[in-house]
Amino acid sequence: MMSMIENEMNAHKKTIEKTIEELQSYVYTACIITTETINKGGKILLFGNGGSAADAQHIAAELSGRYKIERRGVAGIALTTDTSVLTAVGNDYGYDRVFDRQVEALAREGDVLIGISTSGNSKNVLRALSLGQNIGCKTIGLSGRDGGAMDDFCDVNIVVPSDDTARIQEMHILIGHIIAQAIDDSLAPQ
Repeated sequence: MMSMIENEMNAHKKTIEKTIEELQSYVYTACIITTETINKGGKILLFGNGGSAADAQHIAAELSGRYKIERRGVAGIALTTDTSVLTAVGNDYGYDRVFDRQVEALAREGDVLIGISTSGNSKNVLRALSLGQNIGCKTIGLSGRDGGAMDDFCDVNIVVPSDDTARIQEMHILIGHIIAQAIDDSLAPQ
């Protein structure tokens, strides 16, 4: 068991080292997009499936509640939490529509959409990002592997350099925390 634990920790370490080396400029761009949007009174809508849904909720909580400092609440909304909407849209329109219908209802030009998909190919995430682009939202992807189709629908797609879903999701939370820190810094009293 100790060798398994060491192997998992080493795999995480290797992924984070590659992420730092390859993705800093993409994360920087995402931080600029999100802080500018929040400082202009916009909101951030986050969505994904399964573990990525949990990540969307986690990041939204850091924004709406607080991350590290006392600051005003930030409009961070996870589109994965309203079971009535998810089940009604899933039943009436199909599961591929559970996020784009909410984007249609809630997003406005200048808002930010953060779509999370470890493969970069989740149809419902891609539909929502595409609609967001049409509305005039900024779109950020958190993906992995080769980035999938998300590149076509994102102003910036942060592709974690790994094929391991667990490692990709660990980096997505780290990136979400970095974005939350950037927002904290932009709202900190001067």
